[in-house]
Amino acid sequence: MDLNKTIAELLAQRDKIDAAIKQLESLKAVGAGPFKPRSPRARKFIGADERRDISTRMKRYWEKRRQPSLTSGRES
Repeated sequence: MDLNKTIAELLAQRDKIDAAIKQLESLKAVGAGPFKPRSPRARKFIGADERRDISTRMKRYWEKRRQPSLTSGRES
């Protein structure tokens, strides 16, 4: 096993990795590529199943709200 050859190969790999890291950091700084941060105001799209669950929950919620309660009457 040639130790000098192994060290030279590792140094070459390190140089390639360092160059790749510099390229990725420059892309990140510019904001290029598919990894753009999502805007906090971006709309979240939901699937049909989740939409159906929300609809069912809200229907139950509004049913309960519309029911006349015994304590909220305006009788004197």
